[in-house]
Amino acid sequence: MATLGLIEYKDASPEVRAVYDDIMATRKTDWINNFWKALAHDPVTLKRTWESIKQIMGPGALDPLTKEMIYMAVSISNQCGYCTASHTASARKKGMTNDMFKELMAVVGMANETNSLVSGYQIEIDEQFRT
Repeated sequence: MATLGLIEYKDASPEVRAVYDDIMATRKTDWINNFWKALAHDPVTLKRTWESIKQIMGPGALDPLTKEMIYMAVSISNQCGYCTASHTASARKKGMTNDMFKELMAVVGMANETNSLVSGYQIEIDEQFRT
């Protein structure tokens, strides 16, 4: 259960409802997920986070599927089950196949393994990588 509980649409303040309405319109959905309902206890954080996500995950140099897969990789590495589930579902909707998922998991696993080895061995960065 969320630390402070969840704020449902019917119980939300007008300020929170405005953000909820924008989330539903932007995502073309009729529901608000628990992440947003938990953040709604702090309307300033709710709005700031939603505005940032819209900007970062919106159109840019990276295509939407790539952005979702990067979000998945970071969420998996940070062991955020909620974000992993949310962004895996979104990546699948944007076209991620099972083969793409398996390859992403291989890359995430390899990166985590080599990152741990570098940290443990305290390996200095090669000068060639700095230029």
